[in-house]
Amino acid sequence: MKEKIKVLIVDDSAIVRQTLTSILSEDPEIEVLSVASDPLIAAEKIHLAVPDVITLDVEMPRMDGLTFLQKIMSQHPIPVVVCSSLAEEGSETALRALEYGAVEVIEKPRLGAKKFLEEARVHICDAVKAASHARLKPRQFFHPDIPPKLTADAMLAKGKTRSDSMLRTTERVIAVGASTGGTEALRSMLEALPPDTPGIVIVQHMPENFTRAFAQRLDTICRVSVKEAENNDTVLRGRALIAPGNHHILLKRSGARYYVEIKDGPLVSRHRPSVDVLFRSAARYAGQNAVGVIMTGMGDDGAKGLLEMKEAGAVTIAQDEESCVVFGMPKKAIELGAVDKVVPLEGLSDAILREGNR
Repeated sequence: MKEKIKVLIVDDSAIVRQTLTSILSEDPEIEVLSVASDPLIAAEKIHLAVPDVITLDVEMPRMDGLTFLQKIMSQHPIPVVVCSSLAEEGSETALRALEYGAVEVIEKPRLGAKKFLEEARVHICDAVKAASHARLKPRQFFHPDIPPKLTADAMLAKGKTRSDSMLRTTERVIAVGASTGGTEALRSMLEALPPDTPGIVIVQHMPENFTRAFAQRLDTICRVSVKEAENNDTVLRGRALIAPGNHHILLKRSGARYYVEIKDGPLVSRHRPSVDVLFRSAARYAGQNAVGVIMTGMGDDGAKGLLEMKEAGAVTIAQDEESCVVFGMPKKAIELGAVDKVVPLEGLSDAILREGNR
């Protein structure tokens, strides 16, 4: 019999510990090893029995979650899922957690909201399972100076872009899907892209209220402009649009103009936003003018959609196993015959530019 995934829950709220224990214990593949009300107690529990995955709050007494996360990742890495309320003011902290090595960030279950709790069960259990597959290495922490960044206007004037570029019916569009480990992988890829990169539309599995802060953070360090997508946003050279958490994003076309549509709807491939939804729309509305990229992540979201893109004439690229935190989504796409090229993370930006400017 397959061993269960052993989880340590660290949260100062007894109600949250109880709720998470209930949710995780109902999954036959997961066992709650122990719970702790703060990081110091958690450290004692880890000394007695090492869990496969830790769920961690970021705001706790005696030692905050980020300090504890740094200690774990620098000394004896254990996959960590940050479980946060993700209020707007807390998004920066959650982003920092991903930089420090957290595998996933999920939203705390809200008591009394039946629909949310039902979907929370899916998200929380899937996050723990994905984290259990993560391959981690000890980290050294330092804070390099961030070089100054040109504004979007300096990179490409809006008026000139629309008249000179978007009227070209052969303009390329890059559709990207990522999940577990994707936040840092996307940062690495986007940082390497020049300001005249073809327009990019991204689905990264993330909770609501988190994608805007994530996009804003990337916008400060990348030469391309990065923003959380809004309904009817135009897909422009030098701009990456990230699907807002808890909403699907579709690529659409009107004449020579590509734009995005933001829609509510059910979970697709267990996710909202779903990579499959984006890739299907890219296949339908961009066809051979699109490039599809599937990156690190657990599960199979995006595999079928990428195949549809390939069948529509798009070039399709997958991140390789060695550079993935979890080689799930790319592996499924490769097995399905949906991938033209398999590329390491450090080579993705070059591959995108090569295919996007062909």
